[in-house]
Amino acid sequence: MIETEEKLENLEVVKRNGKKVEFDGTKVALAIKKGFDSVILEDDEKKYTSKDIQKVYQAVIKKIAKEYLPNGKIKIEEVQDLIEDMLKKYNYDDVYENFSEYRKRRAAAREAFRDDKNMAKLQKKIEGLGLKSANEEDSKRENANIDGNSAMGTMLQFGSTISRAFTETYLMKKKFAEAHDNGDIHIHDMDFEAMGTTTCMQIDLNKLFKNGFSTGHGHLREPKDIMSYSALAAIAIQSDQNDQHGGQSIPAFDFYMAPGVLKTFKRQYKQAVYELLDFTDFISFVNMDKVEKEIDKLNSINVDVSCFEPIYKDSHEVKRIFEKAYETAYKKTNRMTYQAMEAFIHNLNTMHSRAGAQVPFSSINFGTDTSPEGRMVIKNFLLSIDAGLGKNETPIFPISIFKLRKGVNYETTDPNYDLFKLACKVSSKRLFPNFSFMDSSFNKPYFKGDYNTEVGYMGCRTRVIGNVIDEDKAVTPGRGNLSFTSINLPRLGIKHGIVRNDEIDMKGFYEELGELMDLVKDQLLERFEIQCNKRLYNFPFLLGQGVWIDSDKLKPNDRLRKILKHGTLSIGFIGLAECLKALTGKYQCEDEKTQKLGLEIIEFMRKKVDEYSRKI
Repeated sequence: MIETEEKLENLEVVKRNGKKVEFDGTKVALAIKKGFDSVILEDDEKKYTSKDIQKVYQAVIKKIAKEYLPNGKIKIEEVQDLIEDMLKKYNYDDVYENFSEYRKRRAAAREAFRDDKNMAKLQKKIEGLGLKSANEEDSKRENANIDGNSAMGTMLQFGSTISRAFTETYLMKKKFAEAHDNGDIHIHDMDFEAMGTTTCMQIDLNKLFKNGFSTGHGHLREPKDIMSYSALAAIAIQSDQNDQHGGQSIPAFDFYMAPGVLKTFKRQYKQAVYELLDFTDFISFVNMDKVEKEIDKLNSINVDVSCFEPIYKDSHEVKRIFEKAYETAYKKTNRMTYQAMEAFIHNLNTMHSRAGAQVPFSSINFGTDTSPEGRMVIKNFLLSIDAGLGKNETPIFPISIFKLRKGVNYETTDPNYDLFKLACKVSSKRLFPNFSFMDSSFNKPYFKGDYNTEVGYMGCRTRVIGNVIDEDKAVTPGRGNLSFTSINLPRLGIKHGIVRNDEIDMKGFYEELGELMDLVKDQLLERFEIQCNKRLYNFPFLLGQGVWIDSDKLKPNDRLRKILKHGTLSIGFIGLAECLKALTGKYQCEDEKTQKLGLEIIEFMRKKVDEYSRKI
């Protein structure tokens, strides 16, 4: 075999541009290896070994030596054809399919970039970004969270434009790109597909706070008071957004912040007791170390000072000091909690992520923690929203979602009902918080008694809770949406409805809707494969700090399928109301039959998606 390879050194390879180069067997071996490596088993293990690669490589080399060496040259396409022939000959059908598909995409990409019309279109987009303001160029305004006129915003748009072109020509099947460009579907955040980023995340702050975390530029210690808790929460949101293309959510903000309130209270209580004892000269008669140990045992900011009776004994004066110190500590803790919530809101409306081009797209869910500490967080967060920003502006971020549950805050006798009323008052003024209903038919079945199984919502009102892969991990924290694509319903309604036809054609409507859903399903799975082929080091915070569920179990070079399987792929839609108007001539609010039809369309889509989930 070595002798054959040495003979091939005299062979010339004719490239596509006509240039001739010396034959290099290493490049042939590498091309074959990439084909075999593209076939991965369920457990992220490679299906084939080096023996399989060598088998095909040796067969290709022998064929080249026999048929092309006498002529002294071979075309690059002929080398690739021989690889395909040998893959088929030895029944490596899955490798052949991947290798052949890759060739077709590369050929299509070369053709696309040679096409004058496509190049003119790309050039026009780039000119618009570089020479026009956001008022003149639509693409500069496509993301309301990015200032298209700023330097960093424009830089991001340049990268976005090139990335989309690369994705459509090199990574995506032509039918998906055409459906997107024609407006039949909309592939969200296509500019991030090449990077393999995921969309949204529900951040488990308890996990991050436990031992502190790193942002890549230094390690942050475990927070010790409510100010640090809120600051690190904002930093976590900012850092995670740099690893994703969607929004960041905190699913149980009140539960996560409550320990910070208790830590703050204990510190303030110790300080207040010491200062009062020192001021009244009782400090000489009280063992302060014992006081601090007793305060450290407290598990609530609601304190019965009689627990300190072994310390103050029969002294009414010292008992009064403990009572006064408690009042002082409680007031200070409450004030500091308000300041922490105010700072959290200001930070999320001013701190930038993604190269300074935008503030984090953030959401927080809260309302069901009935502990005194959690209630203090909820109340002060709502009051901070009500107060607004520096010039009384309504804060856009975080999008706040108040979780409602019977027995917790929904009825007049519930412990957090007063906070529900406050939330309604604030919402009437600031439009936030929104409200989510934990007892609804689509949320209640997932609740298993703790906040980890309470449904949370992310930036675009998406939710991730069910888990068809592992029911034991049907939880909210640590999971998110991988990617999503929307279907243009009004276009289907116009095509099959009475707006353009003598009568409605629901059979044709459902057939085409089903075909579009099948197309989107395949497109999402294609993108999923790109995401799964990334590594831990591609997402240093999201995976490196264990934010995504089970990512702390990854080895550096592991592919990501074993953890991303706990996320969701989403099929969305736009314009149901307009679709119904085009189909029937009436909106759902105008006609009971039209409303029923709208529900039937959604039910049709729901059943299709459930079917996809079972098969995958």
